[in-house]
Amino acid sequence: MSFDPEVPDPPRLDAAEDPGDYDAVEEPETRTGEEGRREALAEFLAEGAWEDGFAEWADNSYLDDEQFEAARELGLVGALDFYWNETAGDVGYRAPELATDLPQPWDDRLDRNDRADIEEALDELGRTVSEVLENRYVDRSSEAFGYTWD
Repeated sequence: MSFDPEVPDPPRLDAAEDPGDYDAVEEPETRTGEEGRREALAEFLAEGAWEDGFAEWADNSYLDDEQFEAARELGLVGALDFYWNETAGDVGYRAPELATDLPQPWDDRLDRNDRADIEEALDELGRTVSEVLENRYVDRSSEAFGYTWD
């Protein structure tokens, strides 16, 4: 039986965080007050980047249906977060971690290996969607994301 999950809604990018908290983001020495272009990234996710990245990730994921269902029900998929890294000119992401004590039935159903697999898979999902955003949705020929080609 293959892993073929239904694409969940994209994560909401509504809580700006410290850029240094994100994977794949180099924190700038000075903050410019930029919100990380979160609204534009959220629009890209809604316009198809989430679905494209999720499908690519699902095709290569080794998670099983129960592990994915746990991640979804525990709110981990929706807790993925993305941030425009102005310093490096790329999209950073933050993948959530599983809590030590999970609510039932997941605390009994997920062993240590399941938990590690879920966290690794969420990191891979974040990285995949981040790459899709960078390579297919951010227009590097415009000034919208800070690109100027003089």
